[in-house]
Amino acid sequence: MSHSSPTSSTNSTNSAGSTGRADKAEGAGILRHAENGVLTLTLSRLDKKNAFTQVMYGLFADAFEQAADDAAVRVVVVQGDVTVFSAGNDIADFQQAPRDDGDRPVFRFLRAIAAFPKPVLAAVCGPAVGIGTTLLLHCDLVYAGDNAAFALPFVNLGLCPEAGSSLLLPRLMGHQRASEALLLGEPFFAEAAQEVGLVNRIVPPQEANAMAQIQAVKLAAKPLAALLATKRLLKGAQQAEVLARIDEEARIFGELLQSPAAREAFSAFMEKRKPDFSRL
Repeated sequence: MSHSSPTSSTNSTNSAGSTGRADKAEGAGILRHAENGVLTLTLSRLDKKNAFTQVMYGLFADAFEQAADDAAVRVVVVQGDVTVFSAGNDIADFQQAPRDDGDRPVFRFLRAIAAFPKPVLAAVCGPAVGIGTTLLLHCDLVYAGDNAAFALPFVNLGLCPEAGSSLLLPRLMGHQRASEALLLGEPFFAEAAQEVGLVNRIVPPQEANAMAQIQAVKLAAKPLAALLATKRLLKGAQQAEVLARIDEEARIFGELLQSPAAREAFSAFMEKRKPDFSRL
């Protein structure tokens, strides 16, 4: 959660053929590599702990929207560094974003990944804060380094959950454990994440990205129509419910963003002090 000055640029999706190709949106913090049916999206803003900017959300949304219609892409992998997956939102960048609530690039990305019809895998090492955790709820397979740490500090920032997490986390963890994560904002670690089903397997951090790639290649070799049908059946009626919840959360998130509590939380973060909610 830190400030930078990302450079906006366009970036077309590579065809995921047999020859691997990579490209980077200059300054945007995302690397894209397509090979053998697998599109890999790597968070590469390591100097800012892979904190998401509005530009990055837009590029992620573009990548998922394009990959959904690209016959050469059969599987998508999202990964970070061995030391950090993502510190969540870049607070300074987030504060500068237009107050268009549900039309923010973050919500466009969330709708795109939630509705994505093909398998999505993630490799997570180190901190996964906010969106770094909630996006995993829309991944089909998640591989975590044993250093992974998950946190959902929305309430601490005067905000509400996003990404459909208010619906999906209680179903995954149970109400009480989801309340620990969402109301208290208490972090949890790789073993707890595996126990509740958020993570498939825990490996040494240096092996997590490779594990996700191995599994992605296996999936890409399977019949695409069968993969699509099976994922659609796995999601079932929940799909529409999740998309509706994402929209509801976006509306409430936008309202709370204007609140005195959120202003105090964001000011305290930028001033590196503890927020004071006693009079709010």
